[in-house]
Amino acid sequence: MDCLERSFSKSSELTTRDIAGETLIVPITGRVGDLDSIYTLNEVGSRVWQLIDDQVKVKQIVESVSEEFEVEREDAERDVIELINSLAEAGLIRAVESEG
Repeated sequence: MDCLERSFSKSSELTTRDIAGETLIVPITGRVGDLDSIYTLNEVGSRVWQLIDDQVKVKQIVESVSEEFEVEREDAERDVIELINSLAEAGLIRAVESEG
């Protein structure tokens, strides 16, 4: 399935904090924050993180980023897909299985 048509959900095994326009993501292992694996997202990455929801498709996130940050759609698409892939590889999000 095309990545743009997928939705993702956030792992329940993490905690996040917004600090000075950035989002810090801390994976939780054994009820303890894994401080060696803290992820920091800039303003654009933080907005993508906010938009990740098991109902929102990646193409909708791309459109929002393109409009809100006034960047070309192709640039937004490339960057959003790269971030989504990185978050998925880190286990912070997972693809939602589509029904049908």
